[in-house]
Amino acid sequence: MKKIFKNMYLQPRFFLLLAAIITCFLCAYIFENVMVIALSLFYGFITFCLVDILLLFLSKGNLKAKRIVTDKLSNGDENAINIIIDNFYFFKVDIKIIDELPYQFQKRDFRIVSSISSGEQHTYSYSVRPVERGVYKFGNLNIFSSSPIGLLARKYTYDQGQEVPVYPSFLQLKKYDLLAFSNKLFEHGLKKIRRIGHTMEFEQIKEYIQGDDIRNINWKATAKKNQLMVNQFQDEKSQPIYSVIDKGRVMKMPFNELSLLDYAINATLVVSNIALKKNDKAGMFSFCNKIENRVVAERRSAQMNLILETLYNLKTDFVESDFSRLYIDIKRNIPQRSLLLLYTNFETLDALHRQLPYLQAIAKQHLLVVIFFKNTELISFTEQKLNNSKDIFEQTIAEKFIYEKELVVNELRRYGIQTILTRPEDLTLHTINKYLEIKAKGIL
Repeated sequence: MKKIFKNMYLQPRFFLLLAAIITCFLCAYIFENVMVIALSLFYGFITFCLVDILLLFLSKGNLKAKRIVTDKLSNGDENAINIIIDNFYFFKVDIKIIDELPYQFQKRDFRIVSSISSGEQHTYSYSVRPVERGVYKFGNLNIFSSSPIGLLARKYTYDQGQEVPVYPSFLQLKKYDLLAFSNKLFEHGLKKIRRIGHTMEFEQIKEYIQGDDIRNINWKATAKKNQLMVNQFQDEKSQPIYSVIDKGRVMKMPFNELSLLDYAINATLVVSNIALKKNDKAGMFSFCNKIENRVVAERRSAQMNLILETLYNLKTDFVESDFSRLYIDIKRNIPQRSLLLLYTNFETLDALHRQLPYLQAIAKQHLLVVIFFKNTELISFTEQKLNNSKDIFEQTIAEKFIYEKELVVNELRRYGIQTILTRPEDLTLHTINKYLEIKAKGIL
């Protein structure tokens, strides 16, 4: 009996009927004939409550439920969660599902309301979007079931507590991986660039088309075919590609709830995978006041797992970044000319000029691509129509900051440093574009 009362919950219909009965008893003080109606309703109410208890608690039927969660969640993406419920009652039940989500989601009003016929199994799906890496703990799965009478509900609690790690965006990784295999990357915004790289690694002889290098004409094959034929060479492979992640305070700013650091981490994972698929060596490291999370650029089967685990464990206090230490470390530890994709952020020209000598020194030895971000919040603010003089003044200041970003781009290009200025959500796409462009031009 104690267990029954512990899992018994009163439904809104219970209180509505109880309020109606109380009203009838109050009216009976004025109209004596109403007393008969009030007593009939009261005894009927008690009877239906007992029948409801019998159906929910004393019958052989029950509910079985379980939560299906993947081994790990993808940061910044919608991740599907499934709840499977079996109804073993001999009647149709109305259910309310309350899942105890990890505190990181800050979602306290989660519920799914539905009904299941007798003997049926239903799967209910919802999605969650984590915006921080780390371990997320799911609590119990709570199901409230009620019979067609609907006065009471029985609570089922399933101990589904589990800890699920949130890794950098591997869903994005899978998407671009599939597109890379199908050679359809350009359909999703990537540039379809004709490869013009030239090395001594011979690939095939093909017919001449306009734009081919006439120095590669194969005269013997031309004489045999009676048409111009050219030698085609493969792009140089196994080049070191390093993703360099600034984890200083400039990368703490959030856009769409995801910090710039996590955008850079997600892009690093995808670009490293593409580089390995293109037969290059992929590596990474991060820096702030010291160099950490180093993965030496190699091309091996376990490289992606190593990069994924390193990115997952990347932590920072968001202190001021030391670019001089970055330059010294690169000079000591990366002797071979490499492509360095530097994820950082510059808000003003003064901020750039403080670090420019170190960027120039790095660019002398390696192919450096500086990647930083547009402030989409400022851009949205400048596009609003305002009438208040104070807001117009603030809008003018915002436009000045946006223009200064363009000046930063021009200043870097003036010193021969390649740049990408992108919206945070377009970071992965534009970074892969730049990598493919560099590969096609053979400038590494």
